[in-house]
Amino acid sequence: MPAQGDRSRPSNPWEEAGADLRNAAPNPRVQAPATASGPRTPWVAHEEARGALFAKRLGRGLAWTVLILAAITGVRAWVIPPKAATPPPAPTTTGPTYPTAEAQALAGRFGRAYLSWDEAKAAERAALLTPVLADGAETTMGWDGHGRQDVLAVEPGQVTPGKQGQARVRVDVLIRTVLPSPDGKTPAPESPARWVGLDVPVVQAAGRVIVSGRPGLVGVPAAGPKMPALTTPKADAALTAATQSVVTKFLTAYAGGDTETVTAPGVSVPPLPEGVKFKSLDSWTADAGSGSDRTGTALVSWTVGGASISQTYRLELTSVSSAEAQRWQVAAVRGGTD
Repeated sequence: MPAQGDRSRPSNPWEEAGADLRNAAPNPRVQAPATASGPRTPWVAHEEARGALFAKRLGRGLAWTVLILAAITGVRAWVIPPKAATPPPAPTTTGPTYPTAEAQALAGRFGRAYLSWDEAKAAERAALLTPVLADGAETTMGWDGHGRQDVLAVEPGQVTPGKQGQARVRVDVLIRTVLPSPDGKTPAPESPARWVGLDVPVVQAAGRVIVSGRPGLVGVPAAGPKMPALTTPKADAALTAATQSVVTKFLTAYAGGDTETVTAPGVSVPPLPEGVKFKSLDSWTADAGSGSDRTGTALVSWTVGGASISQTYRLELTSVSSAEAQRWQVAAVRGGTD
């Protein structure tokens, strides 16, 4: 007989089916054993190249720099407005300058004819004045028709433009007045020549310049201004002594008409006109310096027109070498101290 505690219980078909399902389903908390090849990962990590990484960082830095600068300049433009561009200066239109050379030439012609008169040749003076005056102007220009005066030289000077095409031209004229004969038979004595100034009014008309009215005599300075303090070059005593004979030989040939043999090769110095003779070299001083090209000052006396006259020259010397020796020769000559 079966024991009392082992009473058999009737079986439930639904309980048995649930137990079978639990036994067949895997437990999600239980991890499946790893395979022999090891655990699998869904991706593979690769190390990035250094150059690509540097380029990427540099690009990011440049982009940030541009953004920062744009922000700064934009804010600065809000606070400090940009200055307006300065427009270029408008071109200035200047009218034609006064025809100075033409005015000087015309005033010179007028001055010679105006201050020359001879009571025996009144028509000649009028004929010389007509071309430089306006049509129909008075040709006597205030002369009463008496006396005689000769013009020896004319020097047109400064032109001062005015309004309406007018100008004033200063002309210096060297004149000599012929005095009347004391008895009407003996020759009239000559007065000393003297310079006088003449202010000539001119005007532009029909494309040329003409005298617009009577001129006026003006004074000329009796003496020039004081001489300014000029710096004189230092002297080279050794070169002065060594070239004294060279300069003397050149000046003799300079007055004699043949300078080719006493000048440097390739240099042409025209000789003095006929009638001028070399008298003496009064002084010669070579300037201090160095090199093969040097300069000096000569004080020379010439004989011309039955008189002796002393003049100053600046001579340029150059050192010329040949197979035989080295010597100094004249390369250029000019009058004056400069």
